Amino acid sequence: MTALFFYGTLRCMPLLEIVLGRSLGPGDLEPATVEGHGVYWVRGRDFPIIVPGVDATAPGLLLRAASAEDVARLEYYEGGFDYDLRPVPVRTGAGNAATAQVFLPRPGTWQAGAPWSYDDWHAAWGRIALRAAEEAMAWYGRISAAELAARFAPMRGRAGAWVAAQDRAGDPARDLASDVEVSAHRRAYANYLAVEEMDLRFRRHDGRMSAPVTRGALMVGHAAILLPYDPVRDRVLLIEQFRAPLYMAGDPAPWLWEPVAGMVDPGESPDQTAHREAREEAGLTLARLERAGGVYTSAGVSGEFHHLFVAIADLDGADGGGDGLSSEGEDILARTVGFEELMAGVDQGRLRNIQLVTLALWLARHRDRLRAAA
Repeated sequence: MTALFFYGTLRCMPLLEIVLGRSLGPGDLEPATVEGHGVYWVRGRDFPIIVPGVDATAPGLLLRAASAEDVARLEYYEGGFDYDLRPVPVRTGAGNAATAQVFLPRPGTWQAGAPWSYDDWHAAWGRIALRAAEEAMAWYGRISAAELAARFAPMRGRAGAWVAAQDRAGDPARDLASDVEVSAHRRAYANYLAVEEMDLRFRRHDGRMSAPVTRGALMVGHAAILLPYDPVRDRVLLIEQFRAPLYMAGDPAPWLWEPVAGMVDPGESPDQTAHREAREEAGLTLARLERAGGVYTSAGVSGEFHHLFVAIADLDGADGGGDGLSSEGEDILARTVGFEELMAGVDQGRLRNIQLVTLALWLARHRDRLRAAA
């Protein structure tokens, strides 16, 4: 058995239990400290590191009897992020000295920022961390620690979308606790996107429970979709890019005209995403956002949720721009079109992106108000 000291996010008991894959009793953990070490935020990130050789004391929790399986699960969860187990002297809350293993960052991997606060982390990131860990640990034994690290950012994105969905208003006419029964939950694929399956029953409109059914869902996250509009020039900005799913589906025209769009990063609001994507994809600074709704894209197969905006902007000189992130393989062309040409594209079926069509129709309803205010 191995003694382990946790100084950071794994001080959260529910998170530690998810990673270990087992429940912990009241006597399994005890408060402890490591002298001469400080805990700091990683600069620009949402997790901490422990730094030796400083005039500080790191508080944490001591797990005295970790099994080999416990250690293997922890190394899977932490190891791909350049943290390794190292022995450190600890002192328990009762004042007893002991030696424990702690996950220390490899030298030069991360830069320390401000002193870390468990309470601040838990308030801002705890729910996302729990949901991301559930998906991550579902792949334990199926992928390596390095593969998990490579896939973890999209997992956190999906976790952020799940937390946002949980915060939306429920249906007062239904009680999910009794109206949906899940007998099995399988994760079939996870990378940039994920595929999940459930065996479940649901409450029918006649009040009875359905027969057991198997349903699959494409899980991506949630995204901000914005149509930049210049009310003075009465023009909108569209972007064109290659869409691999269209090509895979056999469509002979996989380059698509779309609004500006991007996934909402964990800890980011949809409004912040909209402003960020306008800069990244079109080089635009937005004057303001007009909220145009929130929708599921294809509820029969996908859990992706879209926050829709018409974005007020000065589009002078915006033609021919666009870039995207080379790190994400984006190649984007920007073009402005007049409102009448936009609506002709809708009427003639030349615009095939549902979010673009939806935003064009919203703009048609609100155009006079936006132009009058310009």
